[in-house]
Amino acid sequence: MTLEEFNAVEEQQVESAERMQAAGKALEELLSSAQRQHCLTVGVYESAKVMNVDPDSVVLCLLASDEQDEGDIALQIHFTLIQAFCCDNDINIVRVNDIQRLVEIVGNAADNEEPKDMHCILVTNPSQDSWKDPALEKLGVFCEESRCTNQWVPSISFPER
Repeated sequence: MTLEEFNAVEEQQVESAERMQAAGKALEELLSSAQRQHCLTVGVYESAKVMNVDPDSVVLCLLASDEQDEGDIALQIHFTLIQAFCCDNDINIVRVNDIQRLVEIVGNAADNEEPKDMHCILVTNPSQDSWKDPALEKLGVFCEESRCTNQWVPSISFPER
């Protein structure tokens, strides 16, 4: 490997890290904004219901897991089915490996409620023109660029606090 090739690889890695960090920040902003607008659906089963009834309202699907979920076959099957549905319906989809951070951003159940299932979160838009968010546009570009590199379900990391 020549010095020029090494520098090119190094530049690509820095660019990729910056792109990932920007996508993580955009995702964090989008989730906060969508929650304020009441445009979030949280939970695998709740998300499946929304996608079955009104798939055109879904603008982003977020699949989340952590190390504890690696061996959960049922969850992995749900993820596979959700990914297939999203691909068939042109819904952008991303993965996150930090459920605890999602709980901090989206919040969890009230004291008297059962904890929410954070494995699948949908961002919905009830009508096409009612809610535009720059963070959603950034994530759309990130997903499109990822698909161009054959990364159909890109993973995003949240920025350090």
